[in-house]
Amino acid sequence: MYRKYVKRMFDFVFALFTLLLFLPVFVLIILLILIFDGFYPLFIQERVGKDAVSFRIYKFKTMNDKKDAEGRLLKEELRVTRFGRILRKSGLDEIPQLFNVLKFEMSFIGPRPLPVYYINLEDKLQRDRHRVLPGITGLAQITGRNSLKWPQKFRLDNYYIEHQSFVFDLKILLKTIYSANGYDAVNFDHVIPKKNAE
Repeated sequence: MYRKYVKRMFDFVFALFTLLLFLPVFVLIILLILIFDGFYPLFIQERVGKDAVSFRIYKFKTMNDKKDAEGRLLKEELRVTRFGRILRKSGLDEIPQLFNVLKFEMSFIGPRPLPVYYINLEDKLQRDRHRVLPGITGLAQITGRNSLKWPQKFRLDNYYIEHQSFVFDLKILLKTIYSANGYDAVNFDHVIPKKNAE
């Protein structure tokens, strides 16, 4: 009942409330990107969603499109703008994904969606992640994020899918909020399989 109906209702209501709450911040960020960086404020990319159906994800753009002498884009770390770093560190670059949640393309909690060009490279472990809606945050993100290797992230994603519940989602959401503010208030050692923590 929770997975099929209640979670979607919570997602929609919470996304609508959060979007209205952050609307002034949303508008301010758009203006600051236009003023300081001078490019279109939204990053839009095709990602793989539930049942391997693609959708367009929205984020605030944090990188410029500078290229080298041969016309190739520079490395990511050389293209991230100063304001973009602030957005990434604070997580505010993810705010536009609230629209994806309202469109039932994403959930607040779930596996992070990968770009569509990864789909032909996926094995069974990775394909299993498409059983649920992708999320803005998830177990892999609050467990280690960039410090984890891809197989570890995929195992955590599938662990979450098998054990998702209201309480589990609430813990992940609280952990996300606390982590963004420099705290570490929720411990997940008791739910993470040892092979994932190696």
